Amino acid sequence: MRLIMITSALFCLLAAGCSQKKDSSSVNDNPFFAKYDTPFETPPFGLIRNEHFLPAFRDGMESQKSEIDAIVNQSETPTFQNTIEAFERTGAMLDKVSGVFYGLQGANTNDEIQKIANDVAPLLAKHKDDINLHEKLFQRVKAVHDVRSTLGLNAEQSKLLDDMYKNFVRGGANLPAGKRERFRQISEELSVLGLKFDENVLKETNKFKLVIETKDDLAGLPQSVIDGAAEAATKAGLEGKWVFTVHKPSMIPFLQYAGNRALREKLFKAYITRGDHHDELDNKATIAKMASLRVERAHLLGYKTHADYVEEKNMSKTPAAVHEFLNKLWAPALKNAKKERDEMQALIKKEGGTFKLEPWDWWYYSEQVRKAKYDLDENELRPYFLLDNVRKGVFEVATRLYGVQFTERKDISTYSDDVTVFEVKRKDGSHVGILYTDYFPRPGKQAGAWCSGYRSQERRGDQMITPLITNVGNFSKPTGDKPALLSPDEVRTLFHEFGHALHALLQNQTYRSLSVPGDFVELPSQIMENWAFDPEVLRLYARHFQTGETIPQALLDKVEKSEKFNQGFVTVEYLSACFLDMDWHSLTNPGIVDAGAFEKKSLNKIQLIPEIVVRYRSTYFAHIWSAGGGYDAGYYYYIWAAVLDADAFEAFKEKGLFDQATAKAFLENVLEKGATDDAMKQYEKFRGRKPSIEPLLKRRGLL
Repeated sequence: MRLIMITSALFCLLAAGCSQKKDSSSVNDNPFFAKYDTPFETPPFGLIRNEHFLPAFRDGMESQKSEIDAIVNQSETPTFQNTIEAFERTGAMLDKVSGVFYGLQGANTNDEIQKIANDVAPLLAKHKDDINLHEKLFQRVKAVHDVRSTLGLNAEQSKLLDDMYKNFVRGGANLPAGKRERFRQISEELSVLGLKFDENVLKETNKFKLVIETKDDLAGLPQSVIDGAAEAATKAGLEGKWVFTVHKPSMIPFLQYAGNRALREKLFKAYITRGDHHDELDNKATIAKMASLRVERAHLLGYKTHADYVEEKNMSKTPAAVHEFLNKLWAPALKNAKKERDEMQALIKKEGGTFKLEPWDWWYYSEQVRKAKYDLDENELRPYFLLDNVRKGVFEVATRLYGVQFTERKDISTYSDDVTVFEVKRKDGSHVGILYTDYFPRPGKQAGAWCSGYRSQERRGDQMITPLITNVGNFSKPTGDKPALLSPDEVRTLFHEFGHALHALLQNQTYRSLSVPGDFVELPSQIMENWAFDPEVLRLYARHFQTGETIPQALLDKVEKSEKFNQGFVTVEYLSACFLDMDWHSLTNPGIVDAGAFEKKSLNKIQLIPEIVVRYRSTYFAHIWSAGGGYDAGYYYYIWAAVLDADAFEAFKEKGLFDQATAKAFLENVLEKGATDDAMKQYEKFRGRKPSIEPLLKRRGLL
């Protein structure tokens, strides 16, 4: 989940001739300089223009600096209230503008926004370092931390104090003066390189088009896919032709169904070579430099590797524990993937083919095997997965579990016609927060799916600050006279991101800066996936978009029988990316490596079979290199959380999918707790014991 709430950067320090006072015309015109006169103080997107961002960033940076000056210049002895809580409350203006700006940069960007992002990145990095390396501020925090056992703090206050102290140390506060400047330089350079990586991937993704001119080349494709490609061609000024892109809603159906093997190869290779073309969009030098800088920064802070620096704050604690965990899964997953490969190779031979299975064949032949073994075609399912119904379905699951309800609000401003807004309420009608859903691809949107927010939940005295949360995806769009019909994978993704949204909406913590450990944050999202295809839940929302017929039992039976299908591929493709990520961030020397050779060595080491390409090659692995990524040395979070979610869901299966006592325990010990306690303690309070790995192995057929 990418909840981008950046704390400050002083624009004036690098902008020549910048005034210390707000420009009066900007104040009068700029929505950020006033309290939003909107429902629930939601961003007034209709009034916000690109020229508003820099003045608002500038003001937010100046304001936070003044707030910190007031803390460090007071004569009173440092206390939890006048130092820790006071610092926690700084930066509200900067959070306000950052939430909107980075939300738009991910979901609705343009050249001007990208230019602002590049201008602001080093300034934000500098300001963050100005705070982390502020000697007087750190000494006040340290003074409170030193006497923490005498303060009578509650669990959440203790966690805030401990996290804040550690964040200062991890941010360089204990570095000698001579190393602080280098630390600053690294932070600034990494911020710029992350944005460069993002920009290159977005341009590469939007650049490629597979243009088909002959109808015979569409053989095997469902009519809905053909219609979508025709519509894409018309929009591209190629009337009468068909266009496919490397956006997944366009690419995956082509790889699954297109009989033209050469075209499958062309599209697949365009996808996996993004950022690897030895041109101005090539990312190899960028990521190699980022890896080197991360090693150097880790060394400055006293860590052997960047992975050691990251894992210290996670449930895993050490890179060795991560590798031990991944290795337990790798051997059985690879064994299953080889069986799946051999099945498909046998099918090719049976059909008279003489070629060896290649990565661009996997989707196509796995679909053929699925049909042969289970008499199940994904296209049988799509008509029952109308987007609006799937969304209603996930809302209904949340209502039955936690009592929350969702009401569409057409009076709340959005940045695109694709966005729908819902007010979230408790059973008694009290307000919880706002959820924005934005599900369709467009040129200004980054690939993938994520949950982020314009405002985090917190409490200020008796006042509850309610969250503004977004779910963003790139799902199948309506085509012609057909509405948006989702693939099973898109349904799963919608449930996943909604799980993140529930976590952000329902958390009940006082301090917004408290953050959930990376390897725990995926539990609320992944456990939601379990409800998506349960027969009891499918009957709630899976209705034929034309007839309204509930999904037939015969089709449900096929889905249930095929639930372990292709899990070797899915697990191997994913785990290989986890190993690649850990290898990049286990480097011990800050020298520049050859990115291509490094990746090849990493994947050869785990003996990845040539028929499977790592889920994300290094040059477009946004989770670990993107400016808003946050999964560096942490892409394994999903499978770590999969152990938790498989084990946790067993509790629901034992008592009933909507058992209120179990739901209440999960709500109180996981969702509402946010980051107010140790993650493993939270889990154990819910489950009554530590998690077991067996439910995950059983679910994926890896036992």
